[in-house]
Amino acid sequence: MPRGLELLIAQTILQGFDAQYGRFLEVTSGAQQRFEQADWHAVQQAMKSRIHLYDHHVGLVVEQLRCITDGKSTDADFLLRVKEHYTRLLPDYPRFEIAESFFNSVYCRLFDHRSLTPERLFIFSSQPERRFRTIPRPLAKDFFPDHGWETLLMRILSDLPLRLPWQNKSRDIRYIIAHLTETLGEDALPRCHVQVANELFYRNKAAWLVGKLTTPDGTLPFLLPIHRTDEGELFVDTCLTTTAEASIVFGFARSYFMVYAPLPAALVEWLREILPGKTTAELYMAIGCQKHAKTESYREYLCYLAESDEKFIEAPGIRGMVMLVFTLPGFDRVFKIIKDKFAPQKEMSAAHVRACYQLVKEHDRVGRMADTQEFENFVLDKRQIDPALMALLRQEAPEKITDLGEHIVIRHLYIERRMVPLNIWLEQVEGQQLRDAIEEYGNAIRQLAAANIFPGDMLFKNFGVTRHGRVVFYDYDEICYMTEVNFRDIPPARYPEDELASEPWYSVSPGDVFPEEFRHWLCADPRIGPLFEEMHADLFRADYWRALQTRIKEGHVEDVYAYRRRQRFSVRYETDRRPDKAFAPPSGNVRRD
Repeated sequence: MPRGLELLIAQTILQGFDAQYGRFLEVTSGAQQRFEQADWHAVQQAMKSRIHLYDHHVGLVVEQLRCITDGKSTDADFLLRVKEHYTRLLPDYPRFEIAESFFNSVYCRLFDHRSLTPERLFIFSSQPERRFRTIPRPLAKDFFPDHGWETLLMRILSDLPLRLPWQNKSRDIRYIIAHLTETLGEDALPRCHVQVANELFYRNKAAWLVGKLTTPDGTLPFLLPIHRTDEGELFVDTCLTTTAEASIVFGFARSYFMVYAPLPAALVEWLREILPGKTTAELYMAIGCQKHAKTESYREYLCYLAESDEKFIEAPGIRGMVMLVFTLPGFDRVFKIIKDKFAPQKEMSAAHVRACYQLVKEHDRVGRMADTQEFENFVLDKRQIDPALMALLRQEAPEKITDLGEHIVIRHLYIERRMVPLNIWLEQVEGQQLRDAIEEYGNAIRQLAAANIFPGDMLFKNFGVTRHGRVVFYDYDEICYMTEVNFRDIPPARYPEDELASEPWYSVSPGDVFPEEFRHWLCADPRIGPLFEEMHADLFRADYWRALQTRIKEGHVEDVYAYRRRQRFSVRYETDRRPDKAFAPPSGNVRRD
């Protein structure tokens, strides 16, 4: 290989990343227009296409390298020298941290995820002490109540780049002040001020104003979700000012925000103050830099592993029929491997399971499906694996495991946020906590269905409870679109003996689902059954599901709120706004949070 080619290769990779991030920003910058035009289907498509951009550009760079080197770019020593040149290009590069992740992706594509060592990859950053370059334009703007909070909020809302008229700006300002007064107290409010991000955060059908509220006691989040009416008028739906609320808004079960961030590291650093419980990986994930979030997540895992003497164990809960799940006792994530062979009732392939996980990655997760990160050739030290788990790995997934003596290599796995399995949670709680959990579970099912997702296997064990008490779905092997399901009523029995027979008296075709049957396993526990019947009985009716299907097929995109319905201004203070137009099924209310 000719000397001097290493620099050309390094420059080619960096230029490829520039092209990728340029397209990323281009798609992101269209979020305002999509919001203003209420083009919700374009919102969904943009979300999918932005996710695909990264792998597409990695592929383009890999093909360029193969052309430049005449197919010899898979020489590891050569790429080691390329990395040295690449590292020298980064000190003056504004997005160096994501550029390192892009290099890793190109390398992994060339070597089919083999020979992944710190010498060859940016396992750790080449510039760990450097955060980001000086920003030519400030990220945020400060507003002080020199002339009162009404004037301050009028300035904030009037400064927004949105080109639609307001439905009633003065009313929304009154509601925000009322909320702040209730939260902080009338005496404290004059001594507070706000710093607001210059860019809006777009997701689903809302444009979020994200800011910091500085009070005498510290800094709080200041979040305003801005919606538009069917007539194209803007209104503020609520005001959120607690770290718990902000954490849910930026949660791991939600789609990524569309926020214009030429310097993502600067935005991540700015967000830390109002999201102190979020890791660096979670913050990058929230703003759509999911591949670099994967890098940061892996670094967090390595740091935890280095400081812990824990052993990997099988995750608590009922053992799955498709996935083998393990964890570290104190770690907040789980590791999921597709088994080599599934239980007989699971008639599917490993390729089908991977396709289901990809569907979830690209779809609107509506706060009810956990995001996952996919890894190949994942190395574990045998000394850190509990013997019982090691035996289970060899029994359930021997084709996924390569034994290297002191280490094993897992060919493919997913990493996902760890939660308390809902079935275990329900066994441990009583009273209001039990009621809240059942309400949350039903809400999760409803919101997934409204987003055109049918979970398939709705058993409690396939859902988890987050630290905020939210119920999230995490078992995706039977997931499908609502529009692919045939929801049927069970026909009347022909004879009394039919209901006692072991086989149904009616025909069942692939894709048929009988919601009446849900009652058998969801209401079997006498503690749970009455609560479920009270709050979610319509989930047992086929016409409820068919009504949702009709709306989906007609092109309706339902509102998704990252907060409780009771927090909406229309519920708390409303006297002069038209009734909420949220879809109500034939027999009851849609519960959203």
